[in-house]
Amino acid sequence: MGFGHWDLGFDFAGFSYNPGVTTTTATQTGQSLERRLGPLDAAALIVSNVIGAGILFTPPQIAAAVPSALAFLSIWLAGGLLAFAGAMAYAELAAQRPRAGGEYVYLRDAFGPVAAFLTGWTSFVAGFSGAIAASAVVFPFYLARFVPAAADSTPFFTVPVLPGTLELSLSTQTACALALIWGLAFIHLRGVGPGRLVGNLLAALKVSAFVLFIAFGFAIGTGDAARLTETVAPVTATGWVLALLAVGFTYSGWNAAAYVAEEIRDPGRNVPRAFALGTAAVIAIYLAMNALYLYVVPIGELAGLQGSVLDFVADRLIGPTAGNIMGIVGLISLAATVSAMTFAGPRVYFAMARDGSFFERAATIHPRYRTPAAAILAQSLWASALVLTAKADALINYTGFAIWLFSGIAVTALFVLRKREPNAERPFRTWGYPVLPALYVIVAFVVVINALYTAPGPTGAGALVILAGIPIYLLFRRGAKDAA
Repeated sequence: MGFGHWDLGFDFAGFSYNPGVTTTTATQTGQSLERRLGPLDAAALIVSNVIGAGILFTPPQIAAAVPSALAFLSIWLAGGLLAFAGAMAYAELAAQRPRAGGEYVYLRDAFGPVAAFLTGWTSFVAGFSGAIAASAVVFPFYLARFVPAAADSTPFFTVPVLPGTLELSLSTQTACALALIWGLAFIHLRGVGPGRLVGNLLAALKVSAFVLFIAFGFAIGTGDAARLTETVAPVTATGWVLALLAVGFTYSGWNAAAYVAEEIRDPGRNVPRAFALGTAAVIAIYLAMNALYLYVVPIGELAGLQGSVLDFVADRLIGPTAGNIMGIVGLISLAATVSAMTFAGPRVYFAMARDGSFFERAATIHPRYRTPAAAILAQSLWASALVLTAKADALINYTGFAIWLFSGIAVTALFVLRKREPNAERPFRTWGYPVLPALYVIVAFVVVINALYTAPGPTGAGALVILAGIPIYLLFRRGAKDAA
């Protein structure tokens, strides 16, 4: 891989790069990734990216803040509509600029290359790589229901990097996590076709598992419909708003289709369809899941639950066999999430490299498989380092607010680009403009301000991680100029 004009060679899974051999990059030839995805493919990417731990662990926090069943459900609906408003804004941006990279492209065109680089830098350091590492580390715990040794964290060996502060540690648990990361990296390296097939299969299994669980729970589960209208304490405006902010995080990932817009056929039509279908599917599943939670568990009891709500509800509905069933659901869900991020994330770094703002090799399109091979490898290597150092959770905690920060700035770009390019062709115009996009922007920045106020330490540390990208950007740009 190249840092500016400095190159490093590698060979993995049939993909070899030699620093002594000239390699053609997308920047040099103007190449683009092939349009092989349909709207359902991109919608599946959204579903896999969004539905994860949030729906399992967040509901008790929401129930504690809003101790009324109807208000509880209204927050999940409001959070979904807010995500849909953001998705429609992205749909206009992606349909007009159907290039790889998502926010990176929109911030670059509206606010310049530094702002664009910082969102891409954050995606690489924590947003995608950190989330992949965090999901992969949890995978062995679900696998341990069937293979107990999989979750063994006893290290085979450790390698001190910064003695007493940072070390690499390999155990059975981390080996299983790395196997998941690299197994899916291999599939996505081998082409959009295999990656799409596996991603769609995992997304279908994930959605099917949730839909069947919901149907089973309402059809033959022991519950009480009266609990759906139960209130155990008054709901305050402050509690409702704070709960909405938490729900907003569980919907994060609805922008996944934007990263692969360059690979979607007829993007003017299919990108908006993908956003609408994917986000609507998530909203429907989230509302139905939370209704089932309330059907089985009273709102007051739900507020006090610890751990996975899904496991608790499954135990009540199914009994002792629930553990193994939920283990399978967990394995599928985590694999789907890692697959979606392995697909989407590298498209950001590919776009950055194409502009000369990342490792030069990351702009390479594999001549046979037509994938951004080096970008996929770079993300997988960094995710692996986070697994081995156990630093993924810390990075995610520090930079979690950046999801709202950069999506809010990206939706703001919609206003900037509409004013700057009033006569530009727009295959799709966002619904409810300017009210709904403005509402999304306001909420996004309220979340960021709230994070700075309530958790200044972690948020400040996250801001430093983001700002650390500025000297990195300058270094990349200097390397690109020297190479030119």
